[in-house]
Amino acid sequence: RDLTTHAVCLGMTGSGKTGLCITLLEEAALEGVPAIIIDPKGDLANLLLTFPDLQAADFQPWVNLDDARREGRTLEEHAAQVASSWREGLDAWGLTSQHITDLRAAAEFLIFTPGSDAGLAVNIMHTLKAPELSWRDEEETLRDTVQATVSALLGLVGIAADPVKSREHILLANLFEHAWRAGEDLDMAKLIQRIQDPPLDKLGVFDVDAFFPRKERLELAISVNSIIAAPSFENWLEGQPLNVDALLYGGDGKPRLSIFYLAHLSDAERMFFVTLLLAQVEAWMRRQPGTTSLRCILHFDEVFGYFPPHPASPPSKLPLLRLLKQARAYGLGLVLTTQNPVDLDYKGLSNAGTWFIGKLQTERDKARLLEGLEGIQSAGRQTSMRAYFDRLISSLDKRVFILHNVHKKAPIVFKTRWALSYLRGPLTKVQIRTLMEEQRERLLAMQAATLAASVEVPKSADLT
Repeated sequence: RDLTTHAVCLGMTGSGKTGLCITLLEEAALEGVPAIIIDPKGDLANLLLTFPDLQAADFQPWVNLDDARREGRTLEEHAAQVASSWREGLDAWGLTSQHITDLRAAAEFLIFTPGSDAGLAVNIMHTLKAPELSWRDEEETLRDTVQATVSALLGLVGIAADPVKSREHILLANLFEHAWRAGEDLDMAKLIQRIQDPPLDKLGVFDVDAFFPRKERLELAISVNSIIAAPSFENWLEGQPLNVDALLYGGDGKPRLSIFYLAHLSDAERMFFVTLLLAQVEAWMRRQPGTTSLRCILHFDEVFGYFPPHPASPPSKLPLLRLLKQARAYGLGLVLTTQNPVDLDYKGLSNAGTWFIGKLQTERDKARLLEGLEGIQSAGRQTSMRAYFDRLISSLDKRVFILHNVHKKAPIVFKTRWALSYLRGPLTKVQIRTLMEEQRERLLAMQAATLAASVEVPKSADLT
């Protein structure tokens, strides 16, 4: 429940940050709390590596062959050693294979691969559909969704557009609002056609052709078309829609941990997808009734580059900032992690009530963090905590973190428990394909059955 006020996890590579976040998500799953997980590097996909029998054969396909070579072991010997260490680690924390079985039964774990069919494919066309919100009641929210969607599309084209000054952004935003106000869904073909021939007479006080001449609009349309004309873009148009309800719960009501694996994408493609996803989460959030309980978690495993300090403002920043400020009222808890504290907007992160602070690599990182924590004061005292945190951060070992929680009286130091999931490290696309093969075939079979059930053939039809 404390996570409704959001959490931030900071620590250098090797500090145990990934293990902490995976155990946090394991505990959430065991409590029936669903999660949407943004995984730029492939570490969080380790949540699917759960082996109740804890046998060497279970671990062998996933252990790192280079680690075996460095240790002078065969692959089989290394897998046996890893399995033994996992059994011992769990036993030291009073955990058994039954806990792993319970975790697997508590939630459905899915890996989505936008722009690829390695995992579950994602159809982004859902993001161009008119949201199920009233313009009369939610005009500000809908305009925020329009802004995020347009910024994402233009970023993919390579245009860093200012929503207030950019002609491209203003034109596309007006096209989206015009269609969505009428309850009309858009797709890429319609959007390109309307860039060339807008269903609008004026933009502001100027005629459309005066504000944005036809020849220059054609250049914009060609740029957008070049993106979707690439054969690889077909992978963005197939698969599961970005339906947040379906990402959080299956058809049987079972909670889901939906992991979006982004390691295979370029920086521009990652920003494009993350911004679209955040906009969909925000629109979904607005449809929910208020609550003081934790309804779900949005976990962002490496937020570096997506939430930088002022004046930088990538397309992802404003949706993240709005979620940090408003999501708690809807029971949506954000968990943001990074190893680069110096590159975060601490004014925005002041909305986070829980801070997990691990070992930091440089004095610059530590100084920036301490500056951001300057306003944090212990309960009942008005003295600064800077000196306390300064001493503590310098003494942290691996897997040891400082927990500052506004719901508690004072910070504590703790060690993360042993993970139920095998922490293999970043997974490749080939490994993701193997993990999701059975799930992908099952979903395809369900879709085919649904399609077949929707087709009715008249008994007397002439099928010749």
